[in-house]
Amino acid sequence: MNHGMTTAYAIGRLEDRGSMFIEPRTHVYEGMIVGEANKDTDMVVNVTQAKQLTNMRSAGKDSTTVLKKPIEMNLEACLAFINDDELIEITPINIRLRKTILTALERKKSNKKY
Repeated sequence: MNHGMTTAYAIGRLEDRGSMFIEPRTHVYEGMIVGEANKDTDMVVNVTQAKQLTNMRSAGKDSTTVLKKPIEMNLEACLAFINDDELIEITPINIRLRKTILTALERKKSNKKY
């Protein structure tokens, strides 16, 4: 949904919805595929959301976020995973999955045309 650095807080909140391909402090952009949902539909999520910091102290202490290990995706796994509306982006450092149309609004518009 957004571009920026992923946070452990945001990934921890989304782990129950599916398995992740990325770790915290990974640079992401809109349209990048960051995980596999438990359901068959695509979900637009915000993995760059930071925890709200306040001056108020709580009775309980903050819990440490423990994340599951992300799924390692090599080129063969990416080729087996992608759908018709997705692409594989290969750079010297990373192999990423992304949508063909990056913005969610443009994807909705293109789906209405068909």
